Amino acid sequence: MLEEFKKFISRGNVVELAVGIIIGAAFTGIVNSLVKDILMPPIGWIVGGIDFSNYFVSLSGGRYETLQAAEAAGAATINYGRFINTLINFLIVSGALFLVVRQVNRLHFLHAEKKKETPRQEILLAEIRDALKDMAKGDPAGTDPARPDPASPDRAGRPGGGA
Repeated sequence: MLEEFKKFISRGNVVELAVGIIIGAAFTGIVNSLVKDILMPPIGWIVGGIDFSNYFVSLSGGRYETLQAAEAAGAATINYGRFINTLINFLIVSGALFLVVRQVNRLHFLHAEKKKETPRQEILLAEIRDALKDMAKGDPAGTDPARPDPASPDRAGRPGGGA
């Protein structure tokens, strides 16, 4: 069982997944700070200095100035402002992740394109090989017998036959 666990944990996919989760957690902290500290203050200023995180509905019936005051009083609240912040956070994270995945896919595509190209030396070697085959057949000019010259007669003397 220990051997199976070692084999499982050393697979590339498991290690990549673990690294992805760790980087994702760190990335989430960065994005949370981006939303809370950089994006939300200007958005709040544009809409009149309102902080979204203070939007709530008190289910207890009392009137509270801030969410913190309602929570301190033990009132039941629906915190839709926090939901708005979380939704904006999600949109930013998903947008950033989209851009990252798009760039990675583009790099993979470029790498695959590069692999498909035949190296120049192989092309030259193939041309030399074909020229040597033609010379061995008695065709020193290197013309391809599979594509006859339309102006030359064939063996029976008919025009367009080639070799």
